[in-house]
Amino acid sequence: MGRIAGRFARVEPRLRASRLVLGLLSDLPRKNCWTIAEWAGEKSPHGMQHLLCRASWDADAVRDDVREYVVEHLHDDAAVLVVDETGDVKKGAHTVGVQRQYTGTADRIENSQVAVYLVYAGARGHAAVDRELYVPRSWTSDPNRCRAAGLVEETVFATKPELARAMIERFLDAGHHVGWVTGDEVYGGNPKLRTALEKRGLEYVLAVACSAEVTTRAGRFRADALVKRLPKRAWQKLSAGRGAKGHRYYDWAVVDLTDPAPGHRQLLIRRNRTTGELAYYRCHAIAPVPLHVLVKTAGSRWRVEETFQTEKGLAGLDEHQVRRYPSWSRWVTLAMFAHAFLAVVRADEHDRHPGPDDLIPLTCNEIRHLFLAVVVRHLDDLAHRIRWSDWRRRHQARSRSSHYRRQAATQT
Repeated sequence: MGRIAGRFARVEPRLRASRLVLGLLSDLPRKNCWTIAEWAGEKSPHGMQHLLCRASWDADAVRDDVREYVVEHLHDDAAVLVVDETGDVKKGAHTVGVQRQYTGTADRIENSQVAVYLVYAGARGHAAVDRELYVPRSWTSDPNRCRAAGLVEETVFATKPELARAMIERFLDAGHHVGWVTGDEVYGGNPKLRTALEKRGLEYVLAVACSAEVTTRAGRFRADALVKRLPKRAWQKLSAGRGAKGHRYYDWAVVDLTDPAPGHRQLLIRRNRTTGELAYYRCHAIAPVPLHVLVKTAGSRWRVEETFQTEKGLAGLDEHQVRRYPSWSRWVTLAMFAHAFLAVVRADEHDRHPGPDDLIPLTCNEIRHLFLAVVVRHLDDLAHRIRWSDWRRRHQARSRSSHYRRQAATQT
């Protein structure tokens, strides 16, 4: 918390922000100003509400501190930036950015609020480093509605790829370097975003729809038509990286594309080895790269799903009950900070104390559990807590080993 202390004009909001972050890391079944204020021992929720609504501090400056904290501790020369959006189902029409729109959280069109996040994913861990709220046209076309929700007067409509571009450029302008960018079809299907990444010297593996048209030496084809022309020898079995249940093996193929612009362009195709389901990615590299590099980058996109799951499950990212934009930006920024703390501690523990082979490495969930017991609650039964932690990790290690053996037997 000392990293962001200077962002607060007074000591009272600084101390209350610390209590709010601890509350976000707590095991409360529901996290909002009321429950966290009670958990923190405050007399009413008004202080927490004041911190989010009216207190003098800059959420964007804290966001920059979160980015610096993550990059400093999770630095990886081969790190990938992952862009993706997540939605929170909301009732009513007054919460900023809410309208009926598709959200992957509900997997359907719902009354929801959607935000785009930028995740830094490296070998040591992954965490969100930026966020932008998606404000639909139904809001930007109504200045009075925007003003009531705390949006600035000059708020204009921006697509999700435009929000992603702004965050990536903010990351680069801060002096950080990253080689690759990845994202889903929302971003891969946007030519302006791809062009902007190329101008900044970034390489990318971005998903595209099966209807995307690409140009090869043999002519112009839809992606799903081109895949039918591939011979069997074009496919290679490769892992997209380890998941919760072991390596994620798929069949992969790559086709060179023609383009007069500088760089090397390809269409990467992934085929599910069980269902035959296909996925397509447009790739750009400054120079030719091996297939396994493209596959690894494409596989990095799942890191953002893990980040959302942890931020929501452990740090209350989606549990805010606020209506105005300033309150939203402050809540999600502190939730990102809380999750980044877990990710950094996890990375440091893995480096310093790898642990025995019969225990899985410490997870963010296990770290939060121990942190609450040892640091927040100051419980005296530390040995008891450690024994239970070891039992859980040993049980999970046995389950994982058993699954890996079944997976290996299936693959052969």
